[in-house]
Amino acid sequence: MAIAKAERLMNLALCLLGTRRPLSKRELRGSIEAYLEAGNDEAFNRMFERDKDDLRELGLVIETVENLEGETGYLARRDSNRLPPVSLDAEEAAALGLAAKVWQQARLAGAANGALQKLRAGGMPEAGDPYAGQHSAIEPRIPVHEAAFEPLMLACRDRRPVVFDYRKSTAATPATRQVEPWALECWRGHWYLAGFDRDRGAERVFRLSRIIGKVRSRAGRYTAEVPDVVTVRETVASWAGESAERSALIRLRAGAGYPLRAKATAVREGGDGWDELEIPYGHGLDAWLVEFGPDVVVVEPADLRADVVDRLRAVAQG
Repeated sequence: MAIAKAERLMNLALCLLGTRRPLSKRELRGSIEAYLEAGNDEAFNRMFERDKDDLRELGLVIETVENLEGETGYLARRDSNRLPPVSLDAEEAAALGLAAKVWQQARLAGAANGALQKLRAGGMPEAGDPYAGQHSAIEPRIPVHEAAFEPLMLACRDRRPVVFDYRKSTAATPATRQVEPWALECWRGHWYLAGFDRDRGAERVFRLSRIIGKVRSRAGRYTAEVPDVVTVRETVASWAGESAERSALIRLRAGAGYPLRAKATAVREGGDGWDELEIPYGHGLDAWLVEFGPDVVVVEPADLRADVVDRLRAVAQG
């Protein structure tokens, strides 16, 4: 079965590449033996449409035009399907191979492997992994567990607005957000989306793990200009206090809050089952502290303590 399909695809590709004018379905059916053996028009149409999609997936550029008789015709122009010479050296080829491994856990794995196969067919050298001997225990991976990743990736690529339900760390229920997506980026094991929030009229960053349900596409164009550089990591880092110049003093229950302990610049035993920590104080620290609930008490500064109390009251009130 696989051999028969491969032969049928090859024959269709040769017909489309070898013609100077668009060929109709009728002409293609009469030129390819496997199509002649199709039981009826419906079976042929299903077979042809699948084959056409498979060839396009393999990289063949197939044009759909009207021929001289007014019928819909198909052809693959040679100039549109000719790759320029591939001039990658061994180190560049190894870098591409390493990049393809990054996506092994995502649905992009097939596309990445397919791209490598096409480049090798075009002359890219089969380079060995220069890191295999020294770092065989380390393999680059980008984890993609969130269902929202793929629809958002496609929306960023196609510049298509989206709508999704998003639950903030301090909210009891999710809220609907209308977003013009700009870029996705992974930071410390979590995926984030940067884009223009239409309801708030400003740039926002969303953590994909907090998106509830499906991401829905919306018609229409972007209303805000997409910046040349989207600094997702810098924005998230500033929210997490990575670039903070001030310091906050908190009390943390012993045996709890290990992420906070990892960020602390100083840790002291406070007695009664509590420790005192000094941590960088930047934008968004109040939202992060709320996630630890009763295990954290803010000592100073007063404005941070007030923000945390307000957020906890909002959660309690629903």
